[in-house]
Parts: sequence; C-alpha cells; structure tokens
Amino acid sequence: MIDLNDIAIFARVIETGSFTAAARLLGMPKTTVSRRIAALERELGVRLLQRTTRSLNMTDAGRLYYEESSQALRRIEDANLRLAEARAEPAGTIRISAPVGFSSHFLQEAIFDFLATYAKASVELRLTDERLNLIDNGIDLAFRTGQLEDSTLIARRLGTTYRLLCASPAYLARSGIPATPADLAAHDCVIAGPSASHVQWLLEGPHGQEAVSVSGRFAANEMQAVKEAAVAGYGIAQLPYGVAFGCIADGRLQRVLDGYRTASGGLHVVYPSSKHLSPLVRAFIELAEKRLHQADAQNILPVS
Repeated sequence: MIDLNDIAIFARVIETGSFTAAARLLGMPKTTVSRRIAALERELGVRLLQRTTRSLNMTDAGRLYYEESSQALRRIEDANLRLAEARAEPAGTIRISAPVGFSSHFLQEAIFDFLATYAKASVELRLTDERLNLIDNGIDLAFRTGQLEDSTLIARRLGTTYRLLCASPAYLARSGIPATPADLAAHDCVIAGPSASHVQWLLEGPHGQEAVSVSGRFAANEMQAVKEAAVAGYGIAQLPYGVAFGCIADGRLQRVLDGYRTASGGLHVVYPSSKHLSPLVRAFIELAEKRLHQADAQNILPVS
C-alpha cells in the first residue's frame, strides 16, 4: 500500500529541486528521502525521477503524478487548516463596512452579540454610503444593499431589503393618515431620487403589487436627507428599515400603510475571498445571518 507520507516527500523533492533541499526542509536525512522515493516508485511500478550526479528531472510519469498528487495534498493541507481553525477560538480584529444608517439596529446588535461571544475578538466598523474597495481599505467584509455591481468579490445573499412608508406625527395630524395606497397621490411625499414630481412607487401589499403616482416638495439622492425631511414634516417617505428604525422607536416618525412595503433589492455580505476565509470573518457572517433570520421571524426586521 502506498504511504501518503512518501507522496508528500516526493512533492517536496520536486518543489525544492533536490533531495538535499527536501531533506533539509523535512528535517530528515537525505538517505531517508532517497529511500522513500525509491519505495514509492516500486509501489507505483514506474520511475518518477531521473537522477544523475548533476541533475534531477521528472519523467513523464513523474510529471503527471506530481500534477495530480500535489492537488490532493493541497486539499488535505487545506482540510487540516480548516479543522484547526474550527477548533480554535476566533481572535483578532475584524473590519466591517456598511451603509450609513444600516448600523442603527440589526448590525449593532449583531456586533454586540459577536463581541460578547468571542472575548478575543474586536470590531472596527466603518459606516459610509460609498462602496469602498475592500482590499485597498483593509476591510474584511461589507454589507451591501440593492443591486450588486460586477465584481471579483465573493457575495453571500442574506435576504431582500425593504423600505417602509413613514411620516412625522405632525405631518399626519395636519394632512391625515392614508388608508390605501391610492391616497398617497393626495399627499406630499418625500422622494428619494432626482425629482419631486411624476414619481411612481411600486408597493407590495395584501393584494400583490400596486403602483401609485406620487409627488412632493422635496427630493434628495441621499437617504439621510430624505429621513430628515420626513422628520421635519415635509411628507411621507419610503425609508429603509435601518434608516427609519431609530426615528420610529423614539416617535419622530410613524409608520403608515403598515401592510405595504417596497422591495429595494438584495441584502448581501461581500468579502474578498472564500478560499482562506478567516475563522473570525466566517464566525461573524454566520452569527449575522442567524440574527437576521431571527429578527425576520419575529417580524422585527423586514428582510426575507
């Protein structure tokens, strides 16, 4: 039976270019390396290496065997590394990027849970609506909403994000509370976009999708500005849950048409590579995903 250790020794000889260098790397006598390669060749029934006093070359059979066996060895090494990582407690610093406002509830709670669970971990959170280059900025993972751009990043979909309809209590006291989506046409609406007129909102509700034309006195292409205009009483706005949550909780905003919402795209976590994903990043992604689905099941966070 072929000894896997002999295959590993053969690979080291090829990679170092000589029996002497392989023996030094492996910490064993050169004669042992030579003997183990000879034993492997006997088991296989082929010559893998052509040896002379001045050179060491692979035969055709040796080249084929190295190409196939080295891949298997790398997979075994990766498996050993993953197992060791799984047994070790995640430690170190994880750097996270997320849109402004996304942190107000779900992400903060996920981070606090993570820090409580892993005493050797720390988190650096960078909130920005700019889609940063993760590698250039040293970011381990980022939360992205909406449509993803073509990228070499690895993306893991967590769900679909939704916007809620809300307005300030003062505005609703002054203008009334809409009972149906059609009533929005008679209200001032705060628009997330370039224009405050001739805008169509597509709402999802008990009867499926309903389209309604809306207009208002204020529009902005930045969600925090839309939120502040709604808080100031300039109309009804569609706001992502993460942006609206704090204002709804403290009473500055009030939800309207509770049975309706607008899908605004996917919620993804993205990271540079999955081949050697650190146990720290993997642990945070799994915890965040679990917390997200728990919140959704409790109807706390409108993501599914």
